[in-house]
Amino acid sequence: MAWNLFGGKKKNELAETSESDSSNPEDGESDSPAGDGGSSDASPADPTAEKKGFFGRFKQALVKTYSVLNTDVRDLLKNEGRLVDDDFLKELFAILIKTDMGAGPASKIRDEIKSQFRGRKVYMADFIATAKTTIREIMDQPERPIEYAESGPTIVMVCGVNGAGKTTSIAKLTNMFIKDGKKVVLGAGDTFRAAAVEQLNVWANRLGAEIVMGSQGGDPASVSYRAVEAAVKSNADICIVDTAGRLQTQTNLMDQLSKIRNVMQKVVPEAPHEVLLVLDATAGQNAISQAKGFSAAAGCTGIVLAKLDGTAKGGVAIPIRQEFDLPVKYIGLGEKEDDIALFNVDTYVDALFPESFGQE
Repeated sequence: MAWNLFGGKKKNELAETSESDSSNPEDGESDSPAGDGGSSDASPADPTAEKKGFFGRFKQALVKTYSVLNTDVRDLLKNEGRLVDDDFLKELFAILIKTDMGAGPASKIRDEIKSQFRGRKVYMADFIATAKTTIREIMDQPERPIEYAESGPTIVMVCGVNGAGKTTSIAKLTNMFIKDGKKVVLGAGDTFRAAAVEQLNVWANRLGAEIVMGSQGGDPASVSYRAVEAAVKSNADICIVDTAGRLQTQTNLMDQLSKIRNVMQKVVPEAPHEVLLVLDATAGQNAISQAKGFSAAAGCTGIVLAKLDGTAKGGVAIPIRQEFDLPVKYIGLGEKEDDIALFNVDTYVDALFPESFGQE
């Protein structure tokens, strides 16, 4: 199972690091757990050491976003603080927007500062406290792992545009489930892209998952149907179905996602139990338009935010939660199959505004 950010690892320990769709399953990466950043003297079973080590790696994933935000806010407030007037509020808003948190959350933080400190000086500690509280309120959600079906296989449909990190995210989820003792069947439903099918097949062989494939350019719905059918017949615990990743503006893609959902339900009436939308954190605000298109067509239940470690736009998780009321379920923190974690709001906010924030 994925990391529980505040309670150590869940059953069958799984290490995390950082995410990118460029990950090649044939690169011969080590399957051994990555170092957790904690003291070498700490016991691996020590939950405090695990929590601190993972927070350090989460913080590292957000280092580009943190660096931009920290530098700009520090230059704005300086050690002596800054009088809150119209000019200050405009500058603060512009700084917040650079993280791609969006106009809504940036406006809310700015307005909270204005309400509390108008006509007075605001200091770094005041800004940090206000920003953290506001973001927590906007993103308020518990950890939201996959919700398993009451009986039979849990069907998970995964969608997202090409290049978002979809195939690698499926591999990470598969690895997570297998390490938790689950039997997994994959459906290579992105039949329009030969590389996606090939890559998923390599991952399946490497991780020990069954895979159902079709011919290039074949019917994705047919692959999805056969994958769900295979999961039922083999008494699998999980069936993850990949889908085409063409741009969400194409009506035929939206229709295809609806068709896939319908054929799944002929085998398992409740399917899909989860619909995960993989978003590329490096896309920033463009990820919002992706969420709008796919959310409407596929009935998304949650977000997998990939490539968080590769961008200064890590604030994009905030407007996604605010505008769509979709929980960010998992985040990608590296290129290896172990590099996936349950999203936790408190850890995210603390990594964005660590104790060192505002310092040189």
